[in-house]
Amino acid sequence: MIFQRNESFKTYIRFYPVTSFILALNLIVFVIDYLFLDQEWTIKGMYYLEHVFNRYGLDEPWRYVTSIALHGGWDHILFNSFSILVFAPPLERLLGHFRYFVFYLLSGIAGNIMTTIIKAGSDYGSVGASGAIYGLFGAYLFLAVFRKFALDEATRKTIFFMLGFGLIYSIILPNINIWAHIGGAIAGFVMMSIYAASRRRRRNHA
Repeated sequence: MIFQRNESFKTYIRFYPVTSFILALNLIVFVIDYLFLDQEWTIKGMYYLEHVFNRYGLDEPWRYVTSIALHGGWDHILFNSFSILVFAPPLERLLGHFRYFVFYLLSGIAGNIMTTIIKAGSDYGSVGASGAIYGLFGAYLFLAVFRKFALDEATRKTIFFMLGFGLIYSIILPNINIWAHIGGAIAGFVMMSIYAASRRRRRNHA
């Protein structure tokens, strides 16, 4: 079961420095923003569409990135932090630190792009790392379906359960940006397929 976390605090940071950095960044930004700045960073950095003058969120394109590190409440930051803490390390180890960081960032951006495709022309805003997190799930889904030999049965069942639970959770609860989840998952699935194909080509030419 690759999602069991038995590392000590120091070992976790040493093995998964990018995941540790992302967790620390999210938590520090949230605490400062909520406790000291009255959500000023959220207002300035959230993903935002406006139906007339900012239909595609491109007036302030940095929001496609900054919104990934912002969260809408304690339950939001704790749930996402737990998901990153548990599910991100195996992917960081598989991809390598830099490649994993790019993967995480692009998954989050893809979630916002999917939201734009669906919500363009409306007034809409969102924050959160969910698109990036669902990128992880999308990557694991590819492995569970097309690289069964790489995962044990318990891990595969956990992946299918989390995706099913996440879909239901996204539908039934209010104020959930399901399109960010879908966009991130698609991006993660595609990027993992590209990575797997590139590794296969390198092995064939070795």
